[in-house]
Amino acid sequence: MEENDYKKKIAKLETINDQLQAEFNHLNHLLKKVGFEEGIKSLKDAAKELLDNRNDDLK
Repeated sequence: MEENDYKKKIAKLETINDQLQAEFNHLNHLLKKVGFEEGIKSLKDAAKELLDNRNDDLK
């Protein structure tokens, strides 16, 4: 690959990263508004707890 190709690829990856970061921040904000105090972290913790409870019920 030539230097120009690398620069184009880096620019594309930076754009994708910016889009993903914006989506992550928006989702985190929405989750906080609906009651997940720590946003995505709280959602992950709640999901893990639900899965643990489901596994306990299956035993």
